Amino acid sequence: MNKIDLNGRCAVVTGGAQGFGRAITERFVASGARVAIWDFDQPLAAKTAQAIGENVIAIKTDVTDPAAVDAARDQTLREFGKIDILVNNAGITGANKPVWETELEDWRRVMRINLEGPFICCKAIVPVMIGQKYGRIVNIASIAGKEGNPNAAHYSSSKAGLIALTKSLGKELAQHDILVNAVTPAAAKTAIFDQMTQAHIDFMLSKIPKGRFVLVEELASMVAWLASQDCAFSTGAVFDISGGRATY
Repeated sequence: MNKIDLNGRCAVVTGGAQGFGRAITERFVASGARVAIWDFDQPLAAKTAQAIGENVIAIKTDVTDPAAVDAARDQTLREFGKIDILVNNAGITGANKPVWETELEDWRRVMRINLEGPFICCKAIVPVMIGQKYGRIVNIASIAGKEGNPNAAHYSSSKAGLIALTKSLGKELAQHDILVNAVTPAAAKTAIFDQMTQAHIDFMLSKIPKGRFVLVEELASMVAWLASQDCAFSTGAVFDISGGRATY
């Protein structure tokens, strides 16, 4: 891998126990950062932290609960002394159904985790970054947020909202050396596939010109650069990693 300098940086990765989040955590640590995994699955998060090494801690966190997020922030600050990087990665897909068959509670649950969660985490951590006069925030959106996948209106809408949150917050923080960007990956073969029907998986693959799903390591490489000081003039931006699927 190419060397990206994150030496001395302290990061929070939500949903960091597996999938994209674990790959991002591993890449951050390889680049010299310390990472706090915030994950609802505490046993898995602790297992991941132990496997990666001494520069990783695991904190049980429900990103939809402001009090839990504030507590996780405070614990991270006690452990690390600062938070330079926030990666809003925690997310779910919800059931694959057309809009008229989607249960309201399923819609709300996807929105709470995928959109309200990043808002709550940003609300808790941004004041810390403002005080430090430095920060990098990377939101893990989706190509579905640009194009809208059929039978996934709640997921697509939540990721479209996350893109808009990225753009708004990026403008708000541009004068503070706090950059806010999003990535829009195609799907990867992770545990999130367990929430999807095979028909939906086949549909997503059929839309990717490269003919394969993105690798978690490929996404982690892009996120590592966006989380670094080398990313100095891009904010409120959306970085595509969809294997050619994106049309804009």
